[in-house]
Amino acid sequence: MTLQAKKIVVLGGSSGIGLAVAQAAARDGANVTIVSSNGEKLEGARKTLPAGAAGHVANLGEERAIRTLFDRLGPLDHLIYTAGENLRLAPLASMDMDWARGFFGVRYWGALTAARYAAPHIEEGGSITLTGGSAGQRPQAGWAIAASICSAMEGLTRALAMELAPIRVNLVSPGVVKSALWDAMPKEEREALYRHMEQSLPLKHVGTPEEVAESYLYAMKQSYGTGQRITVDGGGVLT
Repeated sequence: MTLQAKKIVVLGGSSGIGLAVAQAAARDGANVTIVSSNGEKLEGARKTLPAGAAGHVANLGEERAIRTLFDRLGPLDHLIYTAGENLRLAPLASMDMDWARGFFGVRYWGALTAARYAAPHIEEGGSITLTGGSAGQRPQAGWAIAASICSAMEGLTRALAMELAPIRVNLVSPGVVKSALWDAMPKEEREALYRHMEQSLPLKHVGTPEEVAESYLYAMKQSYGTGQRITVDGGGVLT
């Protein structure tokens, strides 16, 4: 029930929820390693972490890069996977199908590949926590790809929990969060989305990466839950 001196690897840890998880775990005494495909963002993120935190650049869309990464890192206690391209909404009628297929590259296939190559290195009592989203439970128009990926991540989590046991495998499912994840959306549309969510959510505010990060810490610390989805969305799936 503690992260003190535990080795935690955060894939997608240079910004947003991933960085917030790394920061929170470091405050809890963990030895943190963050991984990103963007070296400049990685160095900026490391400056917000304790001096002992490590950083690695790796293309999480390439199997060889992921295998090499975990061979280099060696034993670890907990793997956090938050990596993925910035979100974009796409109506079905105007959807670019090549883009739609590619969107699964890092978010789904990267997570599956990371689990494959990390699992042999995870110590007793360790865990893997993946990232989905509430779009799979309550999608809106234009959310076909996002909802599909979120639902796929739930199935992957349950399957891995059975195959990799006793390694615990769980999923955090955030709702709309104010982070760089939405930077691909025009500013006016992004602000309109935030206003809409603030008005419609039971908790009346859009989440922050720091709020969601606490769910990942719980998933790592607890010892009796696996194959589960932790939804953190301000009550969005209830509306």
